Amino acid sequence: AVIAVPSGNFGNLTAGLIAKALGLPIKRMVAATNLNDTVPRYWQSGQWQPNKTIATLSNAMDVSAPNNWPRVEALLAQGVVSRADIEAVKVDEDDTQLGMRLLAQEGYLSEPHAAVAYKALKRSLQPGEVGIFLGTAHPAKFKEQVENILGTPIALPAALAKCAAEQSYSRDIPADFATLEQVLRQLDNR
Repeated sequence: AVIAVPSGNFGNLTAGLIAKALGLPIKRMVAATNLNDTVPRYWQSGQWQPNKTIATLSNAMDVSAPNNWPRVEALLAQGVVSRADIEAVKVDEDDTQLGMRLLAQEGYLSEPHAAVAYKALKRSLQPGEVGIFLGTAHPAKFKEQVENILGTPIALPAALAKCAAEQSYSRDIPADFATLEQVLRQLDNR
């Protein structure tokens, strides 16, 4: 199978490549990126040039210098995987939203990151290939975005609704180490 993974820091890709090396029948991995496309550009040009990070709908993937990429490079250098095992595909914001809508028409409620992987997979698949895309978050985590894009309210799962109803124990503190230390000591004395 061809497996497409949402790629920000490239941990999912690294894990998939290791699984392939250990024998999982993966034809190739598709590193699906958003507008933060350092790896797709590098894959095409051979030049590693991270740009300034761009805020996108798939914000967990808003990474221009992925910290797991050296692990991928090490797997390649050691011959554990080959370049043919990896495809890198950039998906823009319009395609992300289109992917969410297409998946909703099929009865699958997606959040932006999975939609990026879905659209990258659709671009990557050749005739006769079977593909899998990973969704790594529940749509409720991105409730407002999902509702705005799909134009319909989504219900929180019961477990999340229960958590949302709980009292919040957070508080704002200044960006100051002494204040943080004081707050932590107070918590420790409870």
